[in-house]
Amino acid sequence: MKPINFAVIGYGGMGSYHVHTIMPKDQERVQVIGTYDVSEERQAVSAENGHILYPSYEAVLLDRQVEAVLIATPNDVHKELAIQALQAGKHVVCEKPVTLTTEEFDEILAVAQETDCIFMVHQNRRWDPDFLIIRELYKNRKMGDIFQIESRVQGANGIPGDWRHLKAHGGGMVLDWGVHLFDQLLFLVDHPIQKVSADLSYILGDEVDDGFSCVLTFENGLRAVVEVGTTNYTKLPRWYVKGTEGTAKIEDWDLSGEMVVASKNENLSAPQPIQAGVGLTKTMAPPSEDSTVKLPFTKPKAEYVSFYRNFYEVVRHQAEPIVKNHEVHRVMELIDCILLAETKAAKELQVV
Repeated sequence: MKPINFAVIGYGGMGSYHVHTIMPKDQERVQVIGTYDVSEERQAVSAENGHILYPSYEAVLLDRQVEAVLIATPNDVHKELAIQALQAGKHVVCEKPVTLTTEEFDEILAVAQETDCIFMVHQNRRWDPDFLIIRELYKNRKMGDIFQIESRVQGANGIPGDWRHLKAHGGGMVLDWGVHLFDQLLFLVDHPIQKVSADLSYILGDEVDDGFSCVLTFENGLRAVVEVGTTNYTKLPRWYVKGTEGTAKIEDWDLSGEMVVASKNENLSAPQPIQAGVGLTKTMAPPSEDSTVKLPFTKPKAEYVSFYRNFYEVVRHQAEPIVKNHEVHRVMELIDCILLAETKAAKELQVV
C-alpha cells in the first residue's frame, strides 16, 4: 500500500489538527511530508515535528514527492491556492467553507475537471457522534415521521481569532459554523429546499455576523431551524427533534439528552389539569405515565469510512467520494442565498 504524500498549506489550528489528530488514524494511506505557512513561528513548530519546510508555495508545487495538498488557510485564498495546485497536477483536500461564493467554487471545479485531479472538501462534521444519532433517528423512524429539526451551536466567547472578524477574509458565523450545520442538514434530508428565511446578528459590532437564525422548509414538509450564537451565556440544546410519535433532544457534544416516544398503549389515562401560573391547563399538562416511554439513543456509528480513508480510495481506486462536490455546491448555494439576501436587505434599508 503506497500512502499519499501530503503537504499542508497553513499549519495553524486546523492544519495542525489534521496532521496530529485526523491523519494519523489513516497513516497507512496518507502521510504528511512537509508544510508551508507564512508564519515563521508556525514553520518552526512544524520543523520540530520533523516536516520538510517549504520556502514558498511554488516550492511545494514543484516537489514531485507531493501528491496532494491540504489547504487549511483563511477562507479568501482557498480558490487561488486550489487552482494552482490542481494545475500543478496535485490532488487537493480543502477546508471549509471551500470558497466565499458558489461562483468561486465553480472555477475550482472546472480546473479539477480539466486536470483530472481529485478535489474534496473536508466536511468533517458528518462524522460527529451527535449528528450520527440524529441521522439514525431520521432513518429508523422510532419517533414516527420527523417533521422538525432544530440544530444549534451557542457560546459566549464572541468571534475567535483575527481574520474571522473580517468580511474580506470570509469571516462571520454563516461561513464559519453555518457551513457545518447546513452541510449536516442537506446531507441528512434528500429533498429540495422550498423556502429559506434568515436573520443575522451584529451585536458585537463587527462587519460580519456574530450569529444567525435560519429556517429551512423542505419539499417533503420537514422544517429545520438552524441557529448559531456567540453571545449566549446559557445554551439551548444542541439538537431538538420532533416526530409524529416522539421527541428527542441532545443537550451537547457529550451526548446527554433523552428520547421520549408514544407508548401506543390502547388504555391510556386521560391527562389531568395542572396549575399553570394563575390558571389551569390540560393542554400543557405533562402526558400520563402510561402514555410515553423513554428510549436510549442508538450508539452512534457512521456507515461510511473515515474521510482520509475515503480520499485514498478515491485517488487510488476511483471510489465514490463521501463528500461529493455537488453536495458542497448545494451548501454554497444556500449560503449565497442567505448572505446575498442580507446584503440586499441592508441596501434597501439604507435607501429607506
